[in-house]
Amino acid sequence: MFHNNRLLKMEKLNILWTTDNKDTVFNMLIMYATNSKILGWWKHVNLIIWGASARLVGNDPQVQTEIIEMINQGVQIEACKDCCDNFGVTDKLTKLGINVRYMGEPLTGYLKAGEKILTV
Repeated sequence: MFHNNRLLKMEKLNILWTTDNKDTVFNMLIMYATNSKILGWWKHVNLIIWGASARLVGNDPQVQTEIIEMINQGVQIEACKDCCDNFGVTDKLTKLGINVRYMGEPLTGYLKAGEKILTV
């Protein structure tokens, strides 16, 4: 079991997305997350929407289209419920297929488990 957990940690990347800067979103975040999945750089890619990124995803149709494509490519996406509630976009993100939940405990779990985390 230890070997399997260790292997999973080595093959999973969590991307903590907090920026609403569209240049960064389109020229780094989306490209890297999608290519990581398509090209097999990481077996599991998990995108965490937190902070200003929740507002951007909830209100920008171009970003929403990219989110749907990322999900279709196998990128797992979750979002901070408190942030989504604060920006009034919880329903919009849920309808996109994003797992909206309180993220403090899950993120802490990822960190304590030694999972890879890239912050954008």
